[in-house]
Amino acid sequence: MEFETQLLYAIDQALLALMIFVIMFGMGASLTINDFKAVIRKPRGVFIGFLSQFGIMPLVALSLAIVLNLQPAFAIALILIGCLPGGTTSNMFTYFARGSVALSISMTTASTLLALIMMPLLLSFYASGFTRQISEEMLSAGTGTEFVIPTLNIIVSLLLVLVPVAGGMVLRRFSRGWAKTAEDTAGFVAIIVILFLLGTAFTRHGSLFLETPWEVYFAAIFVGLFGFLFGYIVSWLFGVQPLFQRAISLETGIQNGPVSFAIILLSFSEPIQSQMIWLAILYSTFIVMTSSFITLYLRRKGKFDWEVHRNTVIHNRLFGENYVSEYPDGFLPPRIAHDPSQGISPSQKR
Repeated sequence: MEFETQLLYAIDQALLALMIFVIMFGMGASLTINDFKAVIRKPRGVFIGFLSQFGIMPLVALSLAIVLNLQPAFAIALILIGCLPGGTTSNMFTYFARGSVALSISMTTASTLLALIMMPLLLSFYASGFTRQISEEMLSAGTGTEFVIPTLNIIVSLLLVLVPVAGGMVLRRFSRGWAKTAEDTAGFVAIIVILFLLGTAFTRHGSLFLETPWEVYFAAIFVGLFGFLFGYIVSWLFGVQPLFQRAISLETGIQNGPVSFAIILLSFSEPIQSQMIWLAILYSTFIVMTSSFITLYLRRKGKFDWEVHRNTVIHNRLFGENYVSEYPDGFLPPRIAHDPSQGISPSQKR
């Protein structure tokens, strides 16, 4: 699939830059120093999240690219998405899914910082075969150039993305009210910009949706769905409590799409930039849809676990950390029978 004209115009790139800034600023506005301390105090959940985020997701993306025989540019974009850290969107969906928001935020914080090292390494390793294909195509076309993954540019892009995150944290330090406004605005801006890009793509390149191979749609949709599934399975195999299983599942499946836009725009050039951006736009669109359905399912599935969790937390607030909630025999299901608080209060673990 080739783009005869440039997919993004100057106004589109400006809007993307604004979206990236607002979203990452909003992400920073949701973080505090205590979130970083929580990563150190409770590393188990974050480690499982790291394994899912940077171990499973790149492999899922690579497997889809190979099985679906994607064009090299689409394959590299998909692997890039698989290597991304989590974002604030996963924190929001975790809240509605009755998962551990504290763990979700800790995982987002840790994965964003670790992405500086992991993303360039994983992308260079997993995408090497596809970069060779692009190089061969460029050489056969007589360009005399060789395509390589711009590792340094990716690191610089990630550093630039972290600047508004730091700014958001500073805002939260001095004004919680404005920080909350920035946090709430971020998700709204993302949806508006994505809808605008899809609308303008339809207006300018109406045939683009029909020309896009079904394999690209499949990859854009199922990379997130497989992430949800594997994140849930891995956390279950590690014996993580349901409250945290839901958080890890959503954090694994929902990647930070805006970061992919920043990396693609700052690190890659035409003719592959438009193809990579198009897959990133499709992923960002479909992940919101699939996340909504997954969240509704997890919310319903976790209703009892969440009510027991809230009950035991309130008991400990009222009667002290050493108070142990008593429940009738057989009332608690096996998955939380040994820990009604699901990891929140040590006194509840039996």
